[in-house]
Amino acid sequence: LEHPNQKPAPDQPFPLPLAREKSTIPKAGTNDTWTYPSPQMFWNAMLKKGWRWQDDQLTAKDMENIIRIHNANNEEAWREVLKWENLLHPECAEPKLKSFKGDAKKISPRARFRKLFLGYNLPFDRHDWIVDRCGVKEVQYVIDYYDGGSVDPRSKLFTILDVRPAMNDLGNIWDRMVVAYWRFKFDVLGMTPKLPIPPTEDDAHA
Repeated sequence: LEHPNQKPAPDQPFPLPLAREKSTIPKAGTNDTWTYPSPQMFWNAMLKKGWRWQDDQLTAKDMENIIRIHNANNEEAWREVLKWENLLHPECAEPKLKSFKGDAKKISPRARFRKLFLGYNLPFDRHDWIVDRCGVKEVQYVIDYYDGGSVDPRSKLFTILDVRPAMNDLGNIWDRMVVAYWRFKFDVLGMTPKLPIPPTEDDAHA
């Protein structure tokens, strides 16, 4: 059956591909990975959020590039999540993404602080990801997306990501404190902290 989000919008100026790309992000509760939306699904999702294509005069090629950037950003965000998980919780060899939600209007306290006291621009988007830590715990991550300028032609990235566990759990707060301490030792004291050894690929398949 055709996915309902794959149907062209009534006033759509050009056809869009329906093909979807597989991600490398493991999907919780399965042995599979998440699948990215097609350009048509992405177009429909933007319309649902109130976007009007007439304001931007996008072309079909623009949409393909947007999808590539979107997918690259998500892959990079997952790599950042894995840095936290592998360093602080190596007992879980394969964390998986359970769910995600985007809300550009929900500005995080950290983003507001960076704006007020450090002069940063506000992020243009925010995502909240729920990560399944090997069935033992579900952890919320906050991802702020900042405009990083021109798109890197190789990585397809133009976004600066600020990825960290949400401050809604004592375990997450402790993890944030540990990483802040490590950064202080490295950046200020010039000391290399002793870090846990992240799991290897063999551990993940043991």
